[in-house]
Formats: sequence, C-alpha cells, structure tokens
Amino acid sequence: MDVVEKTYPEGHFIGMWMCIGIAIFSGLGVPLSIATDSSGFIGMGPALGVGFGLAIGTAIENKYKEEGKIRPLTETEKKRKKNAVLVGIALLSLGVVAFILFYFL
Repeated sequence: MDVVEKTYPEGHFIGMWMCIGIAIFSGLGVPLSIATDSSGFIGMGPALGVGFGLAIGTAIENKYKEEGKIRPLTETEKKRKKNAVLVGIALLSLGVVAFILFYFL
C-alpha cells in the first residue's frame, strides 16, 4: 500500500502559528495593563503573539520546504487570498468610518 505524503500550500504554517500565537498571548496584555495601571499594555499581548507565531511558523515552514512538502499556491488559492485581503481592507475601512461617526457625532 502506497503512502501519499501530504503537501501544504506556501504560508500555511506561518498563518496557522500566527493565529495560535495571537490566541495564546492575547490574554497577557489585559492583566499587564491592570497591574501597571496603564492601558498602553493592552496591545502588547497580540503583538507578542504575532512575533512568536511568525518565528515558529517560519521555522516549521522552512523545515517542511527542505523536505519538499511545501508547494506553491494554485491559481484558486491566489484568488481566494486576494479576495480575503480585499474583504479585510473593506471591513477595516467600514470600522474606521463607523468609529469616526459614532465618536465625533
């Protein structure tokens, strides 16, 4: 029986570990800001999570790339990624406009 090795699209492990890092470290900023009585530390948790997730994801991705298990993105995946970025930018823009309307009006 032949064993089929699974391949992963480029950027798979980086994105996955960044999400895991943000999820793990997000709870770090709130207690830190309460302990120091400074709200500036709230964003520190997700920022640390992105950093750690990026480092771990890149290391795993390089390991799998050396083993030949990372493949380039297909055209469908490229279109899906482009659409996701456009939707994200649109939602961010709507959020900024809503914030300005609610805060200043």
